[in-house]
Amino acid sequence: MAAGRSPSPADRLPLRMSSARRKLSFALFAVLGSLLLGACGSSHSRVSTGTYAGESGANAPYLDVGPLVYEVQLSRLLNPYDTEDSAYLHDLPPSVSRLLPGQEWFGVFLQVYNHSARPRLAANSVTVNDTQGTIYVPVIPGPANEFAYRGGIVPANGRLPLLDSVAANGATQGALLLYKINLVSLDNRPLKLTIVDPINARRVASAELDV
Repeated sequence: MAAGRSPSPADRLPLRMSSARRKLSFALFAVLGSLLLGACGSSHSRVSTGTYAGESGANAPYLDVGPLVYEVQLSRLLNPYDTEDSAYLHDLPPSVSRLLPGQEWFGVFLQVYNHSARPRLAANSVTVNDTQGTIYVPVIPGPANEFAYRGGIVPANGRLPLLDSVAANGATQGALLLYKINLVSLDNRPLKLTIVDPINARRVASAELDV
């Protein structure tokens, strides 16, 4: 185009077409982006079964039980003579504090998430069983044990253990479910954790445990 000459409609046409193409490209990217975001938002499907591989593999799935979500942080045998483990066994009632021959302490460390806008009641029925049908219920330590899982209310948009608690800031960051298991159950693995919704007993989830 010669200097000083105003652009003709023909001169401007390619620019308009280029601008139109850019707008179309942006529109397509926006649509794709919204689809991707939508997919991300729905990526957490409700799960009621899963396998916990612990330190040897992937973490447990998030288990949906009623309106709450549960995740096993760790599960393992506990040694009363170990410094860390002795804290988990603190303040046990005298009637259950001693192991019988052929028994071991077994701990499951759990987090519970409430993503709703109101407080919710956490499960109080959390059992462990082996493949032969032996069922173990938790041993509940006294109130001086700050690691113990006690169920109760999970705050709105909150979690258990509470973020400022001893358990949440401990090595596992989970609340402790404590069991006395028979050594023979270690031959009948996998052990399975079962969680029952306290409001509706038909809502149940389970996960295999690492031990």
